Amino acid sequence: MEGYSEKVMDHFFNPRNVGTLEDANAVGEVGNARCGDIMKMYMKIEDEVIVDVKFQTFGCGAAVATSSMVTELIKGKTIEEAMKITNQRVAEALDGLPPVKMHCSNLAESAVKAAIDNYREKQNGEKK
Repeated sequence: MEGYSEKVMDHFFNPRNVGTLEDANAVGEVGNARCGDIMKMYMKIEDEVIVDVKFQTFGCGAAVATSSMVTELIKGKTIEEAMKITNQRVAEALDGLPPVKMHCSNLAESAVKAAIDNYREKQNGEKK
């Protein structure tokens, strides 16, 4: 896997926070039809803080690495802080991605936002 940083390789071979959360109250799934990558993000949110997060990713090494890294970046953060995580921030945390793989970091950012949107929809639905 030429062109990948040591951090990308580490998160690919030893991904953090893989799996599902039985008690998740936020779930987001995104995909990229062009490359076939699919990411599903599970979050347990309490008092606006992401207390736990897991992911399942079907895709290339960069997709797995960006999923793993984004969970590390948002765990323990508030929803507001997590919503500010950009694909650029994910790529920088991995010491860069090859240009052809930057779409994977977009997917990671989108999965986080989709899960938080899901959480907010559920909260608004329960408050009616």
